[in-house]
Amino acid sequence: MRNLFILLIAFSVLLSCKQRTEAEKIIDQAILAHGGEGFEKVKISFDFRNRHYTIFKSQNAFEYTREFNDSIGIVKDFLNNEGFTRKINDEIVKLEEERLKAFSNSVNSVAYFAYLPYGLNDPAVFKTYIGETDIDGKNYHLIKVTFSEEGGGEDFDDEFLFWINQDSFLMDYLAYSYHTDGGGVRFRKAINRHEIGGLILQDYENYKPMDETIPVEEMEALYKKGELELLSEILLEKVEVE
Repeated sequence: MRNLFILLIAFSVLLSCKQRTEAEKIIDQAILAHGGEGFEKVKISFDFRNRHYTIFKSQNAFEYTREFNDSIGIVKDFLNNEGFTRKINDEIVKLEEERLKAFSNSVNSVAYFAYLPYGLNDPAVFKTYIGETDIDGKNYHLIKVTFSEEGGGEDFDDEFLFWINQDSFLMDYLAYSYHTDGGGVRFRKAINRHEIGGLILQDYENYKPMDETIPVEEMEALYKKGELELLSEILLEKVEVE
């Protein structure tokens, strides 16, 4: 009876593996290539645009901090499972709802993009395999990501595309549409990788189209034609892993 029970468990595990879609399997490999579960066991810190960030996240908890000097003093932002808190010179500041939401989204956005593709297996994430493509002589799996309204956050209607290298399974390009602050679309190209403690974090060139109302699916064609404007560089500095 015990052997039969073990066989049933093994069969159910095998069946669940087979039921994963092609897009899910590719994202699994991409997450693993970038460091996998290692992201859940460390605290990562880096400087980005004159602000110092620390990020910790696991399956059940997270805490992001941001620190910088301002004309009013030393500002420290904290975002975790309990919500958002801002301190100025170690004193908690009461914020209006609009500013609290804006600061919270800003900190969360930096953390989210820094950890990609980790996070793409969250329950609220839907992945679709678009097909194979090539950019600059390399072959890619193209994956589209959308989010459910429940658990997908305030930006659940954003759409993402990820170009996963078919050889390395690293994420070389991504594009996304967003609706905050008037909305738009962006295309990012990985230009540098920080490989520390078995984890990979990336720097990007950040591009935008002339017409920011176009579907995100058109960004690859515009990039190949040289019709995207280089808007900025996303550079992580002094990256450390504890």
